[in-house]
This record gives sequence, C-alpha cells and structure tokens, in this order.
Amino acid sequence: MRLKAGDRVMVIAGKDAGTESRIEKVYPSGDKVLVEGVNVVKRHTRSNPQQPNSGGIIDKDMPIHVSNVMIVCKSCGPTRIGSKMDAKKGKIRVCVKCGGEL
Repeated sequence: MRLKAGDRVMVIAGKDAGTESRIEKVYPSGDKVLVEGVNVVKRHTRSNPQQPNSGGIIDKDMPIHVSNVMIVCKSCGPTRIGSKMDAKKGKIRVCVKCGGEL
C-alpha cells in the first residue's frame, strides 16, 4: 500500500466524492483507509460508567477502500503515486504528473 497516515487525499468515488481530507489510519490487510470526516455513520452506543461518553447516537468515521481515494500533490492536485530511488533517502514516493516528491 502506497498511502500513509497523514497524507492529504481526495475521495473519487462514493457518497463523499470530491471531499479532500487527511488519512487518520491505514489498514493494509483489508486495503482500507480511515479518512477524517468521510463515510460517517450513526453508531448507537450503550452508556458505560467506565467510559466518558454517556451513550446515545454518535457519528463515527468508517474505513473506505483504498481504490476510492487519490493522493493530492501540492502543486498539481489529485494524482497517482510513483516511486524513484534516491541516493540519500532511498526509495521515495513521487507525483506521476509533475515528478515532485510527496
């Protein structure tokens, strides 16, 4: 998986298409990513005296498939990820459109 937590991505498919946000967590085994503010569902929770929430209906972000997001380059927008070998840094991720480092 070429995406990492903290990357800026744009959702390209689904109900939140066009939304640009940050990746919070990556699930490589299921090819899924958790994007902040995307794929929000209502979660019915029971009240628990050991936890700070009082129960009720809360909004929760759910993971989406990695194929439904594209990384956003600072200079040219949504793009694919390529790779290049660098003498000092080793293998780095680059933008396919402009060749800049991601």
